[in-house]
Amino acid sequence: MKAMILDAPGGLDRLRLVERPDPGTPGPGMIRVRLHATSLNYHDYGVVAGRKPTEDGRIPMADGAGIVEGIGDGVTDFAPGDPVVACFFPDWQEGPPRVGDFSRVPGDGIDGHACDVVVAPATAFTRAPRGYDHAEAATITTAGLTAWRSLVVDGGLKAGDSVLVLGTGGVSIWALQIARLMGARVAVTSSSDEKLERARALGAAHTINYRTHRDWGRQIHDWAGEGVDHVIEVGGPGTLAQSIDAVRIGGHIGLIGVLTGMAGDVPTATLMAKQARLQGLIVGSRRMQMEFVRALDDAALRPVIDRRFDLVELAEAFRLQESGGHFGKIAVTW
Repeated sequence: MKAMILDAPGGLDRLRLVERPDPGTPGPGMIRVRLHATSLNYHDYGVVAGRKPTEDGRIPMADGAGIVEGIGDGVTDFAPGDPVVACFFPDWQEGPPRVGDFSRVPGDGIDGHACDVVVAPATAFTRAPRGYDHAEAATITTAGLTAWRSLVVDGGLKAGDSVLVLGTGGVSIWALQIARLMGARVAVTSSSDEKLERARALGAAHTINYRTHRDWGRQIHDWAGEGVDHVIEVGGPGTLAQSIDAVRIGGHIGLIGVLTGMAGDVPTATLMAKQARLQGLIVGSRRMQMEFVRALDDAALRPVIDRRFDLVELAEAFRLQESGGHFGKIAVTW
């Protein structure tokens, strides 16, 4: 089978397409999946760019979507022909978080989904949303589920709430769409007026260019009246202080990303005065993903995919992500 691998120590120019042995037939509790798509996340970029040490020859990509080709003894959740999508944490089935590293995350600690076929435990996949193509389905594994967990599972999002979404990448645009689906008002930040216009077309009620308006946190607070109920915080230390300014007293901040760095100062007195909940999170469990899929089955909602690449163009796809020129998700199909 064909597989994209990453030669150590990493770097976009060290991705190469190779032939790997077919994984064969599935054993008890396993399924064989013919993969057709993945989508890019900043976690994947950290791996392929060499920022995270990984095994030489690792197959990258956490996201993966395709068709079940065969099932092993004891598998009842799937049948051959079922469209499926991978789980970010294949061992976290349900309940509270029980994993805090990436040692079992596909594309990082174990081989990922940039290949033709995988044989894996049936519990490492869920059904794909009804009517989604493979690229669309692949976007839910990491970005979609992260947004769903932060807003719905952790945040208890309800109609009439106000939400601040930072930026227009994959998690952020998914959060915008989920919040609008649930009847919430959404504010979006970006440094691009063109992207803000696209966010308004998706239903954003308020947009603000953070380069033009340096005090965007205070302005968002005033727009919401007494501050927003939820913040999708993907920036990290460089934006957290403004997010705390934006949130209401007793509100919820989902700390999802570290795009501005791995550590920094936190205005602890302001956070304490706001009595806000600062919730760190990494994606979610299989049970959360199954609930998300059920919601999507009943919703007229499709993910925003900026561009689709072929598998052989994976490095080019990452260069687009690196440039920050995309809006929503970047997909790779084969």
